[in-house]
Amino acid sequence: MNRGTWNRQVGKKGEEAALRFLKRKGYRILQKNYVCKMGEVDLIAKENDTLVFIEVKTRTSTTFGPPQLAVNAAKQVQLSQAALCFLKENKLEDVRARFDVIAILLGPEGEKIELIQDAFDLRWP
Repeated sequence: MNRGTWNRQVGKKGEEAALRFLKRKGYRILQKNYVCKMGEVDLIAKENDTLVFIEVKTRTSTTFGPPQLAVNAAKQVQLSQAALCFLKENKLEDVRARFDVIAILLGPEGEKIELIQDAFDLRWP
């Protein structure tokens, strides 16, 4: 199996784990893998009256640091731009929104999931 295929499989397992986790926490999933010309958002959900844009990062080890470190400034800008596309496309104004990150570590003992709510503010390039 090549590295790209492996990474996609790990990412898919992580997103499935994130969906289960969020549903247990009471989030209502609105969309998976939203894509626009500005980028992609893994999950878009509602928690109570808040619209939540969620980035899922999954790793099988911490050799290169914890998964959430991959949500760097450039990734935050891309997520912000994609979120703005979603809001505009759906004609949503004056909505409460935030960015969450779900960090998942898949290991021999199972999955370790960390939810980081309000992980960052809207970022501009």
